[in-house]
Amino acid sequence: MKEPGQLTIGLEVHIGLGTRTKMFCACLNDPDAERPNMRICPICAGHPGTLPTINKKAVSYVLMLGMALGGTVFPKGRSKFDRKNYFYPDLPKGYQISQYDEPLVEGGELCGIRITRIHLEEDAGTLSHGAESSLVDLNRAGTALMELVTEPDIRSARQAVAFAEELQRIVRYMGISEADMERGLMRLEANISIDMGTKVEVKNINSFKALHDAIEYEYARHGKALEAGEKIVQETRGWNAEKGTTVSQRSKEDAHDYRYFPEPDLPPIDATAFNLEGLQTSIPELPAAKRARFMQEFGLAEKETYIVTEDRLAAEYFEEAASELRNIAPQAPSGLLYNYFTSDLWGIMKKESIEFKDLKATPANFARLIHMAASGTVSSRSAKDVLAKMVETGGMPEEIVKSGGLGQISDMGHLEEIARKMIMEHQKAVEDYKKGKVEALHALVGKAMGALKGAGNPSMLREIFEQLLK
Repeated sequence: MKEPGQLTIGLEVHIGLGTRTKMFCACLNDPDAERPNMRICPICAGHPGTLPTINKKAVSYVLMLGMALGGTVFPKGRSKFDRKNYFYPDLPKGYQISQYDEPLVEGGELCGIRITRIHLEEDAGTLSHGAESSLVDLNRAGTALMELVTEPDIRSARQAVAFAEELQRIVRYMGISEADMERGLMRLEANISIDMGTKVEVKNINSFKALHDAIEYEYARHGKALEAGEKIVQETRGWNAEKGTTVSQRSKEDAHDYRYFPEPDLPPIDATAFNLEGLQTSIPELPAAKRARFMQEFGLAEKETYIVTEDRLAAEYFEEAASELRNIAPQAPSGLLYNYFTSDLWGIMKKESIEFKDLKATPANFARLIHMAASGTVSSRSAKDVLAKMVETGGMPEEIVKSGGLGQISDMGHLEEIARKMIMEHQKAVEDYKKGKVEALHALVGKAMGALKGAGNPSMLREIFEQLLK
């Protein structure tokens, strides 16, 4: 089969905003409530005659994101809500309050991909399907839902995933959404065509892997159909992760099919009702800028910056620790801090289910521990034990080392005594070393470190063994 034409992709990204209440009523925003239909009222349940009111915080969140991405907020001087009419069992009113021709944001760019618009709407409820019935839960109905639409600038599945991942990082950094895909707080739709031909929309994409695989599948499907002389039909398809295929759901609607008209129960949103300058200054340093700064200030590799800055609180902890380490020991390697941070500290936190906001070990104490490890005050083995104790108690590393006898042993006489004992007990390793097997020396040092419970100075032990075995 010949290579298909140019793949063209546009994304639609829905993100549930982390407001305290729903978009148009005072019900708590709690889609994970323990019981179905416990966070609803006549407004979000779609009762006739009820009047919605606009959640100002949700509007502010969308404006902030638009500013962060370089878009134009209130491009028409104001914004308004519209009714998008369609029927679905978990949409109780029979229409969705959304935005059509006057969105809150137009334009902007992310990862080289142009943003068409960002608008605000209400989410639908959820359905639970059984063998003989489907149950409707309206806890999520009416929650604030942001929709971001891109231009068809994306040319590969990998590029689409990179865009979606970076957008998730940004909204998390800004604190406007947890964007948890497993909980439905971030949902993806891909509009796919070849050579800008007939467009197919793929829905039900709830992971980055699914986004990648769905695009790859559709690209291959389009290519085979076009080579066979078949016509691509404009339609909406769903992604079936178990089968790894897309499935036709319905013919794709156009805008006129939704019969948009201005929402009569809500007034237009005036730009003067918002402190736009204040919103702009409240935007934190975004992931891309933080990565670039970490590379320059701390000498991290690009891949390392992605790891450290994936979570905002983790990045702030690392930066504070790195800055403190620079103050107390300018020559201490930042790479050592990175290694302990990403392996040992994260390993303990994961094992104990601890988040950074609850971490007792302060960045300053963590930096002091790294200095002690770098200077040889504690061995690498002891440093791990000290760190575990710091996470448990929040204590200072110096005090933990002193009370636990975890300081590194550098007494030449004591180390030589242990080395001689290891030579007597491990004659096979001694013979191997004298035959030129360098790894045998590593084994002897390891045995000595074990006898010293990890507290020995390994470089001094190595020198002692080399002298004794000449």
